[in-house]
Amino acid sequence: MIEGKRILVTGGAGFIGSSLALRIAENNDVTIFDNLHRNAIAHTHLLDENKVRLIQGDVCDAEALKEATIGQNFVIHMASIAGVDTVMKNPVRTMKVAMQGTMNLLEACLDERALELLIDFSTSEVFGRYAYKVTEDSSHALGAVGEARWTYAVAKLATEHLALSYQRESGLPACSIRPFNVYGPRQVGEGAIHHFIVSALRNEPITVHNEGAQIRSWCFVEDIVDGILLCMEKDTAIGEAFNIGNPRSTLTIYNLAKEIRRLCKSKSTIECIPWNKTDVELRIPNIDKAKRTLGFSPKVDLEEGLLQTIAWYREHIA
Repeated sequence: MIEGKRILVTGGAGFIGSSLALRIAENNDVTIFDNLHRNAIAHTHLLDENKVRLIQGDVCDAEALKEATIGQNFVIHMASIAGVDTVMKNPVRTMKVAMQGTMNLLEACLDERALELLIDFSTSEVFGRYAYKVTEDSSHALGAVGEARWTYAVAKLATEHLALSYQRESGLPACSIRPFNVYGPRQVGEGAIHHFIVSALRNEPITVHNEGAQIRSWCFVEDIVDGILLCMEKDTAIGEAFNIGNPRSTLTIYNLAKEIRRLCKSKSTIECIPWNKTDVELRIPNIDKAKRTLGFSPKVDLEEGLLQTIAWYREHIA
């Protein structure tokens, strides 16, 4: 268990960051560094906690970031432009925040003698359009240059190389996590499960792209948080990259929409709409390395996770 530590979470006001902060705030001093573009902590009591402070800032501001890293024992780097639609509208900003922001953070952490681990948050997007039981050593098949969709994946793959290169060359304790399709309470913004649940609770049409035949493995946010905490607890994480996901919770997007409609007891119709943009057709992780090295195993199956998520949306959003 992580106790009595100083922990910085960049992007900590977001969906995954706020979930992590809720787990660690009771026994640690937590600093959330975020520009509040997506503010999931507004749905929590975090800022009422004495051990939680918010620094509203941008990771592209090197000086502000360096000030925030002083004396930190752990740095969890989640700050990024998120969501496929947002990325496609802002490809330059996406790459700038990822690469410049990560470089700023790595440079700031070099002088921090108290630092035990920096976790760089990457993405399953680095595996491209077709990813079946991919391991950490699988080839990265990114899309064509000029397709805005892939700017996020390219930038995140670059941050992985940056973090692990700093680890090898400078001894900076760092590792990388690749989360696979995370969902759960407080998922503000974009995402299929977010849209499907909101529509279902309002009895509005649920729209899926094309035939909805795209296949995903869905991982409940608390399982992702477990993976983060295991990295923080185990020295064997340093210098490594880990797939964190739940291969058991795999289904097509169309069947996901049907399942959400059933669990919501909704009268929504499911409508297939044309989608002529680049999409990921298949994404299923192999998590053997995380099991072997970290002792990671996802605990929350899809129906249980969806029921918890629906209950939260029913109370806060719909």
